[in-house]
Amino acid sequence: MVKNGRHCLVTFPAPAAEAENKRAEREETAGPPAVQEKRQPVVSSSLPAARITPPVNPPVNNNTAPPRPPPDPTEDEDEYDSDDATTLGSLEFSLLYEQENHSLHCCIVKAKGLKPMDSNGLADPYVKLHLLPGASKSNKLRTKTLKNTLNPVWNETLVYHGITDDEMSRKTLRLSVSDEDKFGHNEFIGETRVALKKLKFDQKKNFSVCLERVIPVRTTCEDSEERGRILVSLMYSSQQGRLIVGVVRCAHLAAMDSNGYSDPFVKVCLKPDMGKKAKNKTQIKKKTLNPEYNEEFSYEIKHGELAKKTLDISVWDYDMGKSNDFIGGCQLGIQAKGESLKHWYECLKNKDKKIERWHVLLNDNTVQFED
Repeated sequence: MVKNGRHCLVTFPAPAAEAENKRAEREETAGPPAVQEKRQPVVSSSLPAARITPPVNPPVNNNTAPPRPPPDPTEDEDEYDSDDATTLGSLEFSLLYEQENHSLHCCIVKAKGLKPMDSNGLADPYVKLHLLPGASKSNKLRTKTLKNTLNPVWNETLVYHGITDDEMSRKTLRLSVSDEDKFGHNEFIGETRVALKKLKFDQKKNFSVCLERVIPVRTTCEDSEERGRILVSLMYSSQQGRLIVGVVRCAHLAAMDSNGYSDPFVKVCLKPDMGKKAKNKTQIKKKTLNPEYNEEFSYEIKHGELAKKTLDISVWDYDMGKSNDFIGGCQLGIQAKGESLKHWYECLKNKDKKIERWHVLLNDNTVQFED
C-alpha cells in the first residue's frame, strides 16, 4: 500500500467516505437547526456570527437572538415597499421656477397604483398643493378630480405667482393626493414633500416618488398673518407729471367665502391730502384666489412731492348687500420698510421706467384701510 502509488490513491478515499458518512449522520440527527446556524452568518454578515459563537453560556438569549438580526433589514424593506409604493401609490410631477417672473410651475403628470378608497375598489383622486410654512387657505392650489381610477393622468400645470428667491431657499412644497367624496368628506390617500431649495432656477426637474402617510403641517405666527400677494407696477411719467400705479394681479389670496374662494377687488389710495381723486378701485373678479387685473391708475403730482406721500393698497372680498371683507393690504412710501420701501425708492430714482414688484398682503390692524 505504501510502495504502490495507485494503492495509496485507493486507500485515502476510504476514510474520506467514512467522514462524509459521519457528517451526513450528524446532519440527519441535528435536523433543521444545524442548517439554520450555517445560513445565518451568510445572510447577515458578521454580527449574527458573533452572536452565535458563545451559545454555551447564555443558551436562552442566543436561541432568540440569532433569528432576529436577519429579519430586520427585510422587515424595513417590506414596510417601505408595501406601505409606500404598493398600498398608497406613486406620483409623477415636474417643477420649474422661473426666476425672472417669480413663478413656480407645478405640472402634475399622473399617479399610479393609488390605494382604493371607494366601495367599487377605485377612487376619485385629485392633487392639492400647499406651500409650507404658510397660511392654510391662502396658498393652496388643486387639480381637477378624475373619476373611478387608481391610475389618474392629469397633465395639469398649477402656478404659484410671486415666489421670491428667498422663499425658494426656505419653503417646502407639499403635494397631497385625496379621494373626493360626493358627500363632502374627502379622504386623504398620501403625500410627498419637496424642499424648493433643491431646484435650480429656470431648470425643470422631474419627480417620480412614492406617496407617504400624512405628516403634520406646522405653521408659524409670522406666516399665519400672511393673506396673499399682489404684483404692483410703479412709474413716474416726467412728460405727464403723473405717478402711474398698475395693479397687475394677486396670488394665493385668503379665502373669505364659504365656497373656499373670494370675490376680490383692489383699492389704491395716495395719501395724504389728495381728496376723492386719490381713491381708485379695480373690477371685481368672481370666485378666485388668483385674480388678474392689468389695470392702471394715474395721479397728477409733482415729482418732488412723492417723497411726502404714502400709497395704500388693500384687497377686499366683495359681498352683496353687506360690508366687504378685508383680505389684506400693504403700504408703499418713504416710511415703509423692506421691499415696500425699496420699490418706492426705485420709482423715485428712475423716472419714466416701469418697475414691478411683488408685495406681501398682511392682515395688519395697525394700518387704517378704509372700506
